[in-house]
Amino acid sequence: MDITPIHHRVIGLDVHQNKITACALIEQADGSVTVEHREFGGFKRDRRGLAEWVDGFTPDIVVMESTGIYWKSPYAALEKVGIAAWVVNARHVKNVPGRKTDISDAQWLATLARAGLVRASFIPPADIRHLRLIARQRQKLGGILASEKNRLHKVLADAGIRLNVLVSDLHGQSARAMVKALLADEPIHAILDRAGRLRATREDLFDALQPEELSAKHRFVLDELMAHIEYLEATMARFEQELLNGLAPWELQMRLLETVPGIDRLGAAMLLVEIGTDIDSFGSAERLASWVGICPGNNESAGKRKNGRTRKGNAWVRRLLCEFAQAASRTRCALKDKFSALSIRKGHKRSIVALAHKMLRIVYAMLTHSTPYQDRNVDYEALMVGRNAPRWLKMLAKHGYIATA
Repeated sequence: MDITPIHHRVIGLDVHQNKITACALIEQADGSVTVEHREFGGFKRDRRGLAEWVDGFTPDIVVMESTGIYWKSPYAALEKVGIAAWVVNARHVKNVPGRKTDISDAQWLATLARAGLVRASFIPPADIRHLRLIARQRQKLGGILASEKNRLHKVLADAGIRLNVLVSDLHGQSARAMVKALLADEPIHAILDRAGRLRATREDLFDALQPEELSAKHRFVLDELMAHIEYLEATMARFEQELLNGLAPWELQMRLLETVPGIDRLGAAMLLVEIGTDIDSFGSAERLASWVGICPGNNESAGKRKNGRTRKGNAWVRRLLCEFAQAASRTRCALKDKFSALSIRKGHKRSIVALAHKMLRIVYAMLTHSTPYQDRNVDYEALMVGRNAPRWLKMLAKHGYIATA
């Protein structure tokens, strides 16, 4: 493969679970290129030796390819000696023609990097990467919690308890108190007293709480499910607090994201640790959307634009954006109007993805220019004043700041 070198001192790393294959391509003063191969293990001492070996070449660029998460430890080891390696997309490397079968993966990576034919993937700084662990584990716990809540619902239905027919959220404060009182075998009048401000009448609640067959096995499973649900909720609360504490230095970006309809404080935190705090590293909103995998597919032939699937990307961000879009589609803002216009011809699911794409582009513009979200249809400041002005005026008159007529 004939190439014009852009970088003159390049090292390629092919990372596996317990082995790292390295290849150094070093251009000499006379234009010749020396090739040196090394193999390292996967333990800490091996990674330290790899970092020292790489640093000894003072390379222009270090590229690595890895399946799964095995790149993270070598990347951190190189980062400690001041080398910011490039983690390249295996699909991009595969698509470059000219591969010779007798060239190792590490040497092929170094060859492509020397010619400038690979692009670095986005890797956030170490502190944001560590916060990612908290955010992603919290998302996993949320999935487990939803599964356990659904299971509790099914076991209650199996016992003939139809409380979910009368309450909007079976795990709301009143409904949960009633279920726990039922499992504790309290008298029916004591259970109904825990209904709080539910709209359902006591007669309807009495009928819904009459089990067909609440056996000892039902009680055992329900007790365990309730205990597990409360444990998961407490664990998620600790994860959320740790995440928010870790993002304290980026309070400005957090507040900017919170101005977007559909994004609350926790959602802003989880999005920020995924896309990073330096939004300029993506270069453009289009590249950010492509990295997330939420941009429209490119399927054009003979001058006709056809439907194209979205590409694979960061599944964590896609999930968050779709949740934000679901929430924004129910608010009073321009985003809701956009969703309504799209859903007529695209349907609900595709419209949610399109709205998520639009929200991501809005987030990119906001973080780039450090400006809050401004809706073209709704004046949120006027809404807030209109909602709170009567209460404010009453308190001002009460304490003598203004005279009453």
